[in-house]
Amino acid sequence: MEVNTVIAENLKRLRTTRRLSLGQLAERSGVSKVILSQIEKGDSNPTINTLWKIATGLHVPYTSLLEKLPTTTRIMSKAALPAQEDEEGHYRIYCYYSITPHRNFEWFQLELDAGHRYSAVGHPDQAQEYLVVLEGRLTIETEGQRYDLDPEDSMYFAASSEHVYANNGEGTVKALIMNYYPFNLVID
Repeated sequence: MEVNTVIAENLKRLRTTRRLSLGQLAERSGVSKVILSQIEKGDSNPTINTLWKIATGLHVPYTSLLEKLPTTTRIMSKAALPAQEDEEGHYRIYCYYSITPHRNFEWFQLELDAGHRYSAVGHPDQAQEYLVVLEGRLTIETEGQRYDLDPEDSMYFAASSEHVYANNGEGTVKALIMNYYPFNLVID
């Protein structure tokens, strides 16, 4: 199933389950009613930040919009995962595991091309981000601080505010990211 179709179905299901109009969700998320309507119809290819804003407005994890809840055990192959990209295609994330009623985290692989930065909007309140650098040197900017991480370095931080990933090196940076939600999110 195409990712835009999955997003459209999940957005409509999550919004209607919460008995929110498009206007109410627009107020909560900061995404216009027109854009929300286009996404629900599958007529739009939303950016990563747009999806984060919608997820925050719905009080659900980002991945709740990207895939249906798995019902069976399965092996995840990166080649089969859709890449979520920034507008220029220099920042890519692949979601291996989304949050479920029995799992309060999301698991991603991040790829960031040399010489590029990506600003991520904040996640829901109390969310924590854990990451491990696999390849390259990754700079994280959060809460007014800058952290440089080399391969096999790890860090965690409160992810509810905007944070920036930067690759000032020559090769592609690869990292694993886990977004952890220490509270019960409603997953429909």
